[in-house]
Amino acid sequence: MWVGLAVLAMGFITMMLDSAQYGEGFLGITLGPILLVIGFIIEFAAILVRSNPSEEVPVPPAHPGVAAPVTAPTAAAPVVPTAAPAKPAYKRL
Repeated sequence: MWVGLAVLAMGFITMMLDSAQYGEGFLGITLGPILLVIGFIIEFAAILVRSNPSEEVPVPPAHPGVAAPVTAPTAAAPVVPTAAPAKPAYKRL
């Protein structure tokens, strides 16, 4: 990602260095924008590429209309009734 930021900075600096009127020379019209496009492509790739390719990708849960895979039943934890919520410690006016 740092390389992409450096290429972007080089592109902006290259466009500023153009000595032609209104930056309409080779540096401002051609080389600077090419460096910017390359920098944005590097940034885009740096965001999308995983740093550890051996890392497992989590599998999202199935959609509601799709049957879930059959698994062995598990014992559910007992449901403990909860007490009523305590009264607030402050006095309402």
